[in-house]
Amino acid sequence: MSNAIEFQPILLGSDINVYGMARSFHEAFGITSIALSASELAPTKYSKIVEVRSHPNFDHEETFLEVLRNFAEQHQSDQKKYLLVACGDGYALLASKHRQELSKFFEVPYIDYSLYQQLENKPDFYNICEQYGLPYPKTVLVTPESDIDELVDALTFPYPMILKPGNSISYLEVHFEGQKKAFTIKDSEEMKLMLHRCYEAGYPDEMIIQDFIPGGDENMRVLNAYVDKNHKVRMMCLGHPLLEDPSPKAIGNYVGILPDYNEAVYQQIQVFLEKIGYTGFANFDMKYDPRDGSYRLFEINLRQGRSSFYVTLNGYNLAQYLVEDRVFDQPFTKTVYGKGSKLWLGVPKKVLLQYVNPTFKDEIQNYIQSGNYGTTLFYSKDKSPKRYLLMKYAFHRYIGAFKTYFRK
Repeated sequence: MSNAIEFQPILLGSDINVYGMARSFHEAFGITSIALSASELAPTKYSKIVEVRSHPNFDHEETFLEVLRNFAEQHQSDQKKYLLVACGDGYALLASKHRQELSKFFEVPYIDYSLYQQLENKPDFYNICEQYGLPYPKTVLVTPESDIDELVDALTFPYPMILKPGNSISYLEVHFEGQKKAFTIKDSEEMKLMLHRCYEAGYPDEMIIQDFIPGGDENMRVLNAYVDKNHKVRMMCLGHPLLEDPSPKAIGNYVGILPDYNEAVYQQIQVFLEKIGYTGFANFDMKYDPRDGSYRLFEINLRQGRSSFYVTLNGYNLAQYLVEDRVFDQPFTKTVYGKGSKLWLGVPKKVLLQYVNPTFKDEIQNYIQSGNYGTTLFYSKDKSPKRYLLMKYAFHRYIGAFKTYFRK
């Protein structure tokens, strides 16, 4: 492949997702990424492969646009492509909302805002799932106008139930006692309490009550896909999460992923993405339902997932697919169904082995003993004493988090 066309990745954010994408770009092209962010978070500190430029309030729409307009003006005469890659929900939303303006200078691999709004809002997403025959958990919606006590008393699902926000972005703007990214509710009293607290704190959108799919973290699956500018799925990679972060505000963040392969799931998601005219990265969370053998979709993230470096780790470099499509304009040839061979770790090995379902311990040990494992944050080509110590500390903190919050 010719590198005659110069390009520069512009990553939005500074978290572990940003570092994973910066590492993907560096592994594939030897390039240093620029990250624009409201602040510099630990995963990107002391790094030689990503230059973080902090702008206070960059995650606010007005500042976001001002910074990107100024960047475009300063680089207007450059003979290179600037590739915009959002690494968080808020940045993905802003990139989609202002895609038309931003595309005058940047390469912006995001969907139209009207489609974004439908897919990002979980109730609308479940309606689309219904339309395209995609399985999802039985769901009841709560609104700010709902009579909470009456609605909860009328629920027919068995407890425990899942409770989560319909709009994850507006949910992050409110704060209340006991707040979590998602709740596993044990009884009607707890359900009423959390809903009342949420709406009294000013949350303006729907909350979602869902049937609890039996099984633990090990029944989860995660799928990352890249869809090109002509709406063809170029790559899909399925992972089998084994454990999630138990910290209240990080519930749902995977900390250990095995490679997986399921052609039926791949084909189902591929048909869906191509029919709705999707483009860019997509990340699906789903759970295997042992009651009927289905994989029920929880949500779609309209970007690569936080733990998506597991895809690059397993030989399907995320940056490679994006650049071949959006920079080098290489034509679509086939859809690659990922079939990996490496374990991705987001916590120390001993934490995963201590808290994972015992059924998987031998398999995990085999991956570790054979050296077929890796992390996002520890990269041999990005070493420095300061960075190493900070990343070791970040990993070590999980020991205390699991001791404090983990419940079987």
